[in-house]
Amino acid sequence: MAYRRDGISAFHPVTLITTCFGVGLLPKAPGTWGSLVALPLGWALASAGGSRMLLVATVICFVVGWWAARDYIGRTGVEDPSEVVIDEVAGQWLVLVAAPLDPVAYGVAFILFRLFDIWKPGPIGRADRSFGGGMGVMLDDILAGMFALAGLVLFLHLRPLLG
Repeated sequence: MAYRRDGISAFHPVTLITTCFGVGLLPKAPGTWGSLVALPLGWALASAGGSRMLLVATVICFVVGWWAARDYIGRTGVEDPSEVVIDEVAGQWLVLVAAPLDPVAYGVAFILFRLFDIWKPGPIGRADRSFGGGMGVMLDDILAGMFALAGLVLFLHLRPLLG
């Protein structure tokens, strides 16, 4: 039997979007898996159309994710389901907009995003606590992405000095 969360099938389009085609259904650390799957997808988008294409994809992912998360929450009755990882994809892609196509830069982008997404300092934590529904699911990850983006830009500027 396919995974079902309060009556919504794993094959329902909203579930496929919110769980990034089932990645969020992996048993441990779904947010980390969502961020990891965003890396090769982001690389492919940036390879095909540069950072501009990746930024457009991030905005689309945010809007579609907001809608899908709102619908998923409405169907399941769970306010912030752990299996919803489309927010990690959007947040991770936001960081990658500034990353060159370089495995080290992508690794640093991943680590910084996961750090801010888990730690939730300042406005990230407030957004996580203050907003509900689909916007609440998406917004804290976008803010974590902005913090990580700033950290990545700093790293990229300091990288030549680091050797």
